[in-house]
Amino acid sequence: MSSNPVKTKTLSLRTRLGIGAAVLGAGSLLTAAILYIGMQLVADRLETALASETRMARYATLSTQAATFLVVATEAVQTGQPTDIRMDRVSPIVDRLRSTFLLLREDVKDAVRAAEALGLDEQARYGTQSLGLARMEALLDSALRGLGGDGDDPSALRAHIDSFASNFDPLLSQAVNTEVLFRNAILDGIKTLRQTLSLTALGIAALSVLLTAGFYFRLIRPQFARLDRLRAAAHRVGQEDFGVALPETRQDEIGQLYSETNRMAAALSDRKEAVRSEWSRLNATIDARTKELRAANVKLSEIDENRRRLFADISHELRTPLTVILMEAQIGKTSGSDAGAAFSTIESRAARLNRRIDDLLRVARSDNGQLALDPGPVGIAELIAAVTEEVQAEIDNAGMALTTGPLPDGTLWCDPNWARQVLVGLVRNTIRHAREGGHVHFAADLSADTADIAVLDNGPGIAEADQARVFDRFSQAGGDKGHGFGIGLALARWVIETQGGDISLTSPVPQGQALGDAPGTKIVVRLPLEEG
Repeated sequence: MSSNPVKTKTLSLRTRLGIGAAVLGAGSLLTAAILYIGMQLVADRLETALASETRMARYATLSTQAATFLVVATEAVQTGQPTDIRMDRVSPIVDRLRSTFLLLREDVKDAVRAAEALGLDEQARYGTQSLGLARMEALLDSALRGLGGDGDDPSALRAHIDSFASNFDPLLSQAVNTEVLFRNAILDGIKTLRQTLSLTALGIAALSVLLTAGFYFRLIRPQFARLDRLRAAAHRVGQEDFGVALPETRQDEIGQLYSETNRMAAALSDRKEAVRSEWSRLNATIDARTKELRAANVKLSEIDENRRRLFADISHELRTPLTVILMEAQIGKTSGSDAGAAFSTIESRAARLNRRIDDLLRVARSDNGQLALDPGPVGIAELIAAVTEEVQAEIDNAGMALTTGPLPDGTLWCDPNWARQVLVGLVRNTIRHAREGGHVHFAADLSADTADIAVLDNGPGIAEADQARVFDRFSQAGGDKGHGFGIGLALARWVIETQGGDISLTSPVPQGQALGDAPGTKIVVRLPLEEG
């Protein structure tokens, strides 16, 4: 196995990226500075060119004013006007000429200052411009002195005007030519500067491309390759392949990640072995606990079977003496003695106790889902009579009245005992929850193959929010807790539906069926009729 690679001391990736960014930033700043300086130079030269155009416009104005002066002065001389009138005629034109001269002197001063950047030749040229302006003003002053003299000799006055015209025009032409040369020089300088800036921009662009390419290929791209190796290693670790060995040849940030990844893979590999060992021990523990649970289940099954046998034994032990009581009561009743009423009572109570034992046994079986129904024929009137007999005492104790409407002549096909228990349970629910109404009523109706037996009360009714869950297991409207061996509405629904019927609830009771002003509740049990 080869030894670990030698780690190279290098600048950190953050430092190298910072240097690269600084170089690119410096290049950008240099480019911006060159462009700014170039734009300033161009702007200065453009301002100088515009100033030259302004001076040329002023020279044109000066030429127009001088021509006007000559025309007015010549006209005044030829018409023989007196000196004072002659001077008044030329005075406004002279004022405009002097204003133009003043502006041109200021322009020339500015031009001299601007020409400092163009060299001594240009400054000297503008010095001659100042001399030309001074000579033109001197010519104007000389012409004015001649025109304002005391003499009125037309030839002498014309001589002054001709002297002004012959000397002023060459000086003005020389000044205009100087401005044209100066403007052309400025425009040539702008052209040269533009070419220089263009070449500089191309050079900077080429240098930027080279720097960017070097930055990418020498620094960025190699790091992407290293990151790709790191990603591949992370993927292998995610697939639980911990045989990762990244090269640890550099000590920058990515190199440190390589080292940490290698250490993490080694630690995960060790942890995987430890987990495999722990898993083996856990499986062994689970197997042992499973065997213990199976043994406990067998024991619980035995306990449950013993419990069921206990219920059956208790039922048998209670039924045997009750059977004897019933037999003796029947013998005493048929003997014709005065004790017949007492024996009849004994028989009735013993029969009720016997039914309670049947209820106990059936409920015990139903807890395990083994409720056995024994359907058979039973008359509607017979069933209602049995229910009435069983609950009459409870009705009386509650101070309520139990009434029965007209009963149709029909025979049901159901388990008589459980059908009785369902109806008894409904009456007892009424006693518990609707006692203040004081009235319970049985009604029955036949259809083609079913019979509806309704239990109505005059109680407060059941809230609409509770109606959807009164048939659920472990649910009683109002939270009242039942007692005894009577069956709940959930088991009642199961008993009825198992025999091909159904059970429904209506509250409040519709008008025409209600027992009073209270909302009341109506529960209808529908059972199949015996097939004829």
